[in-house]
Amino acid sequence: MNSITIKGRLTRDPELKTATSGIEICHFTVAVARRKQKDKEDQADFFDCTAFGKTAVAISKYMTKGREILVQGRMESNKTEKDGVKRTYWGIAVDQFEFCGSRNDGASAPVVDEQSGMEVANTDELPF
Repeated sequence: MNSITIKGRLTRDPELKTATSGIEICHFTVAVARRKQKDKEDQADFFDCTAFGKTAVAISKYMTKGREILVQGRMESNKTEKDGVKRTYWGIAVDQFEFCGSRNDGASAPVVDEQSGMEVANTDELPF
């Protein structure tokens, strides 16, 4: 099984592009804090993430640098070769995501149906 779930903060605003096929693609990076070890500095791991379709549009529309997000997807590797040097890059292909953090953690975030990628309601309108 190839499944990964991470929770962290966006390191930059998401970048939305449209492929020649017409599908939307969103690239973003999530910084995930490691558990702090005694007498050690804070450390983080950085995950390059890619979302597609309605999920990509929702992430690019509502997420910004510094916002907290929970991402579920699968790890994928991409191999490249430049000047005879072969490299493998790993990233997360996003299947689902959830908004995290408080309402005051940047702009107010909507509630998004993960299957359709459609906005259900703005969190400011919810009674809780």
